[in-house]
Amino acid sequence: MKLSARTVAVAAVLATAACAPQTSGTSSSDKDEKTGTLRVWLFQEVNNTPKEQVVDSVLAEFEKAHEGAEVTVEYIPVETRAQRIKAAFNDPGSAPDLIEYGNTDTAGYVKDGGLADLTREFGAWDEVKDTDPTARQSVTVDGKVYGVPYFVGVRALYYRTDVFQELGLDVPRTQAELIATAKQIRAARPELHGLAVGGAYTYGAMPFIWAHGGELATGKGGSYASAIDGAAARKGIEAYTSLFGDDNCPAAKCAAMTGNDTITAFAAGKAAMAIGGDFSHAAVEAGKVKGTYAVVPLPGVEAGSIAPAFAGGNNLGVLKSTSHRTLAVDLMQRLASKEAQGELFDAMGFLPTFSDVRQQVAAKEAFVKPFVETLAADTKFVPASPAWAQIDAGQVLPTMFQEIVSGKKDVDSASADAAKKMNDAFGSVG
Repeated sequence: MKLSARTVAVAAVLATAACAPQTSGTSSSDKDEKTGTLRVWLFQEVNNTPKEQVVDSVLAEFEKAHEGAEVTVEYIPVETRAQRIKAAFNDPGSAPDLIEYGNTDTAGYVKDGGLADLTREFGAWDEVKDTDPTARQSVTVDGKVYGVPYFVGVRALYYRTDVFQELGLDVPRTQAELIATAKQIRAARPELHGLAVGGAYTYGAMPFIWAHGGELATGKGGSYASAIDGAAARKGIEAYTSLFGDDNCPAAKCAAMTGNDTITAFAAGKAAMAIGGDFSHAAVEAGKVKGTYAVVPLPGVEAGSIAPAFAGGNNLGVLKSTSHRTLAVDLMQRLASKEAQGELFDAMGFLPTFSDVRQQVAAKEAFVKPFVETLAADTKFVPASPAWAQIDAGQVLPTMFQEIVSGKKDVDSASADAAKKMNDAFGSVG
């Protein structure tokens, strides 16, 4: 019987997932069935209904084009994705055919042997020519492609127009001006953070490192070495950590703050500036500062430059174990098509991964412009190594920032210790 409800309730299998054996690689299915049921796992959003409506529209067209094919979609919590997906890699019989996954997870999932190599299909896809380079990089490991980009997210500088007008301030054009302006605001309005920063806000700190010419790591494939203790990276670390103190954002409070914490502070009217994403727009609009803020690209070191931003976002991939490869690839491309990404932006505010579609949505929504400008200027990505998940989970960079702002270590020793931890992780994955 054909399923009328496309959304399947999340099953209570977390205990099973947590006990799953270590993945040793998933063999490819020798079947490519053109009928039957495709299982899809997508991420559950805070307000998921608009996303479901976009997905349901795509599924209706897909099933119309493929007689005898049906699709069930399960929306899984982002927080437990690692357990669920690793368990799926270990149990092909109950695994989905198609998944949504975080773009920093690509290398780890490839190492686990769970994702199908889609290099041929990706190269033959008509729309792929307009995919931006960083999004393309996020699905690529050792020159092979393991999915398609679904949406992208970057960060820019939110600032209070009313505070700037009251104090007669100009919008900062360089990072030095940004730091000076933040401290000037704090001096004039001590109840405010000049610029809300967080010691646990890795992706807010990275643009400072990159803008000064530093890198997180160098190398490619299975051979990476940390560069966080390089001279240029240390200059960026110094710039970022100089913002922690009573003259801007007191270390006692701000050292533990995350990116969400900094946006919450800004939205609540407790900060004059914050580094937030396009995905932060709804939260700010719902806060006390609605109507009294604007957004510009985060400045770089030189006047007029834009600091490189981390290009976050999600991808879609086909599992190697699928017995419906052709159907799964077609559905993946439909879900990630230009039309669907445009509709997903309208529904959820997620930025498209296609350069031309981003220009179209920027023309419709003014708030998108600084984020599109940031994407066009330069974006960076984390090392395409399965070690990154270990580095991220181990809080290596937040620990480094927190050691510096607390006064436990200076920049040189803290970055050297972080580099050692990163290199141990890189070495552990071979």
